[in-house]
Amino acid sequence: MAFDLGHIWTSMSLLSKVVAVWLFIYGVVVIGVTIERLLALGRSASQSRLFAQAAVPLIERWSSEGLIQAADQHRASALARLFGAVVRRFERGLQEEGTTRLSPVELARNEAERQREAIGHDLRRGLGIVASIGSTAPFVGLLGTVLGIIAAFQGIAATGGGGLGAVSAGIAEALIETAFGLMVAIPSVLVYNYFMGRANTVELTLERSASELLEEIDAQYDSTDDEHVGDGYEEEEAAA
Repeated sequence: MAFDLGHIWTSMSLLSKVVAVWLFIYGVVVIGVTIERLLALGRSASQSRLFAQAAVPLIERWSSEGLIQAADQHRASALARLFGAVVRRFERGLQEEGTTRLSPVELARNEAERQREAIGHDLRRGLGIVASIGSTAPFVGLLGTVLGIIAAFQGIAATGGGGLGAVSAGIAEALIETAFGLMVAIPSVLVYNYFMGRANTVELTLERSASELLEEIDAQYDSTDDEHVGDGYEEEEAAA
């Protein structure tokens, strides 16, 4: 029997065709998620490298306004998103100091945790769908095979034919559904594992970078407190 997809499609039952279309939609969704994630993560990585180059000298001389401006210029960067939000919260905490129970450093640390959770969620966008497709596509293909075999035997019963030759063509066509399901499921699992690995790597990098930023913020806050204490001491001496 020649492998003719057109003949296989025309000989399928309606339910088998529905299953085939179902698997085709699965495949399109996986391809769409893969392309979107490749573009998004690639853009974020390139923007993060540019932001890191701009942020290093700003952190060394501690220019919060410069850091915020650089973060705004690299909005596609996960690193810039994290740094911009943390520095903004720290600066707002300095302005609100005395009105809240938490120090500006603690507020910045809480903001870092929130941003890391939000960024982690964004990094995995669409991967839940890919995981579901990877786990269900083989069963959908198996369903199509079962339906195809049922249709083949019903055809034999209707025509009164029998024997292996009469049923083998229908079974072979039905097994195409299982093969199609595996062709969708295997790449889906590989895609899911690849992007999960990339997401975990980015999260580890963000955790380390956030820790370094918070240490710098803590040092800046301590120096600000020391200046305030020094000013108060000089005022007391002048009054004495």
